[in-house]
Amino acid sequence: MTSTDAADQIPGTTIATDVLVIGAGVIGSAVALELARRFDSVTVVDSRGGPGYGSTSASSAMVRYHYHHFPEAALAWEAGARWQQWERYLGAVDPAGMASFIKSGGLVLEGPGYDLPRMVSHLRTLGCPVEELDGAELAARFPGLDPGKYGPPALPEDDHFWQDATGELSAFWVESAGHMDDPQLSAHNLAYAAEQAGAQFLYRREVVDILTADGRVNAVILADGTRVESPIVINVAGPWSAKINAMAGALGDFVPTTQPMEQEVISVPAPPGFRLGDGGTCVTDPDFATYFRVHAGNTIIVGAMEPDCDELVMLDSPEDAVTSVRQSTWETQTLRLARRVRDLGIPSKPSGIIGIYDLTDDWIPIYDKTSIGGYYVTIGTSGHGFKQAPFVGELMAELVTAVENGHDHDRDPLQVTGSWTGVTVDLGHFSRLRSVTPQRAMG
Repeated sequence: MTSTDAADQIPGTTIATDVLVIGAGVIGSAVALELARRFDSVTVVDSRGGPGYGSTSASSAMVRYHYHHFPEAALAWEAGARWQQWERYLGAVDPAGMASFIKSGGLVLEGPGYDLPRMVSHLRTLGCPVEELDGAELAARFPGLDPGKYGPPALPEDDHFWQDATGELSAFWVESAGHMDDPQLSAHNLAYAAEQAGAQFLYRREVVDILTADGRVNAVILADGTRVESPIVINVAGPWSAKINAMAGALGDFVPTTQPMEQEVISVPAPPGFRLGDGGTCVTDPDFATYFRVHAGNTIIVGAMEPDCDELVMLDSPEDAVTSVRQSTWETQTLRLARRVRDLGIPSKPSGIIGIYDLTDDWIPIYDKTSIGGYYVTIGTSGHGFKQAPFVGELMAELVTAVENGHDHDRDPLQVTGSWTGVTVDLGHFSRLRSVTPQRAMG
């Protein structure tokens, strides 16, 4: 990239900018792009060596629209329109290459905790075509999948895991869903477009302090001694978000909290009949508590939906995550997948990647201002925020513009209408002050 690297700035100097974004993942880069379209100077700092090198690189990059809560479904629907017309949205062609939207579709199966009629209702309100399927229709449409009902989810060492099906699952199918073929390149594309709009990126720069005065943020100190002066700072630091918030002293009135969680995404060979372009799709399977999708190279990637029987690996720090897939996780996930995907071959050696989620107590992101003037948060997004990224950038740009011009967002939550689909998102749903009903998984 043509972005500014650590070597291009003299350590210990002072940089002044209108807006500082902390984090250059897919969402941080989207926020930078939209802010660069509105402000004269936007600076992004990230501790890694390039855009999307953190949690983004481990994302399954699914682009789905089904959620239990309408504001999240609306957000994803508007973002999806941008993913599908990626070059048009960016307004730039990245010389490093362009990520592509793969219209692989989305299949959502029946299972514990999943209210399919509610989700279908949201999709139809949005104008998203959706097709409801009974067990026979599911089997006919996707012969590579076993339509049997085996839940609730269990571990392989539980006798229940191996019992016969008790019936057939219902499901719904969204043809317009899919996935991006390269999550890290998606972030690179966003960062490149942000650069073309005037943003600068400082990589390999760790934030060590956030300074405030008279109740307002005014500067960020980097590990090399550089002082970045800015009246507006946005925390988009992913699993490092809690650490950044603590530096700012911004947590006093937060109701939801955030904490890093380790997630292992497994890769296995895809059998004929369930490959990219050959009967494969993106599947949400709460009956076995997995989500999976077809991937390049005739493979399938699969992750967990955090059922009660699985132990959550919560971390004190993102650096505490393991560096390779655990044997136990690999066995559980591949066996669950093998019960759903017919003729799945299980390799002898584990393969996969380690992701780190930035979780709130209710799995709903926080897109909000804070009690500190000029300090904003775009956090709690890891795990399902990738698909929302293009519209989250615009939401945050609208929020910053409104609040900095005197709007009382806490008393009168902002309503933002998407410029591509016309849907309206109530930003109060993502407030740091919202009531929280804890849950274990995204929905």
